[in-house]
Amino acid sequence: MNTKLIMTSTAILLAAIGISLTFAPDNIIVLLGISNSIVIRLILQLLGATYFAFAMLNWTAKGAIIGGIYNRPIAFANLIHFLIGGITLTKAVLSNHQSPLIFSIMAVFYIITACIFGLMISRHPDTKAA
Repeated sequence: MNTKLIMTSTAILLAAIGISLTFAPDNIIVLLGISNSIVIRLILQLLGATYFAFAMLNWTAKGAIIGGIYNRPIAFANLIHFLIGGITLTKAVLSNHQSPLIFSIMAVFYIITACIFGLMISRHPDTKAA
């Protein structure tokens, strides 16, 4: 399993989400069609900081051996993030058929990525692909 590719791609995606939420919360609010308030903007910006921090974690770990016992906390953090995010997004899409298409796309991506990190944790790393 090429962990460098996985860590790099998730880092880029999470960084894009984090930067968007941090620096353009008003645009995100309009896209999602939710009410604009100071509290919502603050929550979105804090969420953006969290996404960007996760992106930096993945970016700095991209060259490391990940899998089995190696860098297990990083793999577990990613597994939990993508698993809970995937479940939450899937539940939101299934309960509201008028939800934006981006939620469906993200739900699929999150579930697939959670499965990849689950495999990463359960298998011994391929040191040639790291």
